[in-house]
Amino acid sequence: MSIQVYINGSYFPKEEAKISVFDHGFLYGDGVFEGIRAYDGRVFRLRQHIDRLYSGARAIMLDIPLSKDEMVEVVLETLRRNRLRDAYIRLVVSRGEGDLGLDPRKCSKPTIICITDKIVLYPQKMYEEGLEIITAATRRNTPEGVNPQVKTLNYLNNIMAKIEANQAGVMEALMLNTDDYVAECTGDNIFIVKDGVLITPPTYSGILIGITRNAIIELAQKLGIKVEEKLFTRYEVYAADECFLTGTAAEAIPVVKVDGRVIGDGKPGTITRRLLEAFKELVRTDGEKIYLED
Repeated sequence: MSIQVYINGSYFPKEEAKISVFDHGFLYGDGVFEGIRAYDGRVFRLRQHIDRLYSGARAIMLDIPLSKDEMVEVVLETLRRNRLRDAYIRLVVSRGEGDLGLDPRKCSKPTIICITDKIVLYPQKMYEEGLEIITAATRRNTPEGVNPQVKTLNYLNNIMAKIEANQAGVMEALMLNTDDYVAECTGDNIFIVKDGVLITPPTYSGILIGITRNAIIELAQKLGIKVEEKLFTRYEVYAADECFLTGTAAEAIPVVKVDGRVIGDGKPGTITRRLLEAFKELVRTDGEKIYLED
């Protein structure tokens, strides 16, 4: 059976799931989205993802015609129709169909899309042995331009950095902000460990406030690991004892080499492993149930 895709209140086989070429999400990247995960019949922190979606929409003055509860049900029903218990969910709200000009007022109705499928971002071996990354020359968008806290459909900033990673023969790239401080990677938040302290860039450094990032911070605090949200440079990354990345699609993955510098002993560290195991346990119990019988 073909994957069923939700578009504006109806479901279509993926081969027939279409939007207008005049949709401003397609023409200009005008819209917001969320990447969400389901694990063993539960959608991990679905309500937090929905809250972030609506906050981003408000920031770009995009009125979503569904309530948050209705949007939750869209996600759950799309999973049910595709008989999925473990899935990656892409929820998209674009400005909708307009004309060839920029003016969002010409778009009378937003387009709402929900796709549920599988995703594999990195090979399993890299979760076990760690990832090598480089620093991209491309800087993270500034909050005064396209604020990184708004998860917009315009991801060209991230894609340009991803191209640099591809050209360097690695799978991810670190992005700095315009003040030369570490911000995040192309699709993931970053953590380092130094002398037993877990450190991650603060929200004002030019990052997307990740749902997985916040979950890792909560887990660390429960495990008695000291957490600091503070600015740091590439030097602190190079000198770190451990490093790992977090994101909905990536989940949590160790980093063992950055710009050719080996991090720690070149293997996933003790704190990294503890947090990754704790996260695996968390996603099985924290989330909205897809099926009422569970």
